[in-house]
Amino acid sequence: RTTMKSLRFISAEAFVSDTEFARKSLGAVAHDLFPLLFKASYLLEQGEVIHDLVENWPLFDFNMGKLLGATLDYQEDLSHRTCSVCLESCLTGLRDYVLNQSPPYMKKLRVVDLTGIKDVEVQFCKCKKTMGRWARTQLLCKLCSELLVYLQQAQCNPGTFEISINVLIDLFVTERNYDLVVQALLKKCSCPLKICCVAFRSDNLTLQKFFYIIKLTDPSLLHKLEIVHNVHLEMEHLEMLLNSIHFPLLVSLTLPARTFNVRRFTAADEQMLANIGEKMGEMTRLTELNMSFSILTGRIQKLLSPLKTPLKMLDVSNCSLNHADMAFLANSFHANHLEALDLSGHDLPELYPSTFFKLLSHCSSVLRSLTLEDCNIQDTHVNMLILGLSPCQKLQEFKFIGNPLSSQALKHLFTFLCELPMLKNVEFPVPRDCYPIGITYPIDDASLCRYDHQKYERVAEELNLILLQANREDVKASTPLFGSYDAAVQETNNELGAYLIKSFKETLEKFTTSFNKMS
Repeated sequence: RTTMKSLRFISAEAFVSDTEFARKSLGAVAHDLFPLLFKASYLLEQGEVIHDLVENWPLFDFNMGKLLGATLDYQEDLSHRTCSVCLESCLTGLRDYVLNQSPPYMKKLRVVDLTGIKDVEVQFCKCKKTMGRWARTQLLCKLCSELLVYLQQAQCNPGTFEISINVLIDLFVTERNYDLVVQALLKKCSCPLKICCVAFRSDNLTLQKFFYIIKLTDPSLLHKLEIVHNVHLEMEHLEMLLNSIHFPLLVSLTLPARTFNVRRFTAADEQMLANIGEKMGEMTRLTELNMSFSILTGRIQKLLSPLKTPLKMLDVSNCSLNHADMAFLANSFHANHLEALDLSGHDLPELYPSTFFKLLSHCSSVLRSLTLEDCNIQDTHVNMLILGLSPCQKLQEFKFIGNPLSSQALKHLFTFLCELPMLKNVEFPVPRDCYPIGITYPIDDASLCRYDHQKYERVAEELNLILLQANREDVKASTPLFGSYDAAVQETNNELGAYLIKSFKETLEKFTTSFNKMS
């Protein structure tokens, strides 16, 4: 697919493709052409030109999402290109903007917004080297620290200390970059580049470190908070967090697995849960909530009823919901506003078919993403599922991995899915008839890959042919057996793996010590 370029954009590409000429000529370029030249340089991965454009940026703001997004001159959105060459050039250019010798009155830049960069699985940049969210966090904090050291040691223009640029970024902190990020946040007041954390994700952190750094980020600015892998946040810690810190702008909250476990609840725990619900109710902008892999049986109403703003995204996958929970969701004011819903890990057809379809009908006019993995959806349920999905005309993504469906049932379902006009992404299971007879669902990890691969490939081809014959080449259909792509996990999987091995080793040592004492 070729995207049309305006003559202005073609001229900009010609200008920046001669690196030496472009760098020499920037002083003579009209200020309103800088955004055009920046996008052209980014497309062609002209790192040195990108650096110089940012170092001499003449405008009040620098917004990566807008600069790389669709423009009249070039419709293609480049914000999903996390090209290492381009992004490093941007950030070092920003540092050098502060240090260069231009008179302070010429330096108008006040806001840099890096939050529009999107991390995706497939990269199209020539260098094939990406800079993910963790690495962007690392580099920005490193540059801020270096900048401060340089300013303290060198004879700088006094006006340099008056420069104040807010740098909006989505921080991603793990044990490995924790100290560097803490130092940058502690010295924020002295640094001309002011890190403003809009979204914060933490993995592999002790609770003590998490509580310390979250206060440094200025929580009053946070729009998104993700506490994900290996942060052992339980319900009492969550209550402490929400009692001690105010999040007035928070839109999205992701909690780690097993934050809640109602199976061991006491009367005090019930009160604690109610308090957490009340505190979430005070977050008047909260519209996205991810509580997957917690045990919340019978407590959804207590947690969600205090919310004053309807949720647009809800992930309660593998939360052991019961009929009362599903009935609350189906009848709540959230139902008519849900754009993304994940109910994976619940036996929908057996436990609460009518309430599930009621919920689906209520959110059908706005629903964009539906995930029903490991929900025991069988061939006999497909017609009912089609009936439930028919009104979901805005559905863009449907994921239903791990359901015991035959090849025939999948073909029937795909024929219907072609009729959903906005659909772009489908994640479907390996057909049941590709596995050995007698396989039980949900399939354990050891058996997940033990299927007839040739037969699966034939079925996948037939399913893609159904899409092709319906002129739906725009729909991507795949079977990611071990879960969808997660850019954050992909970027830090070595650290995550090392942490898991360390935890396993410590558990084993404790077990051995206890065993030896018993002996």
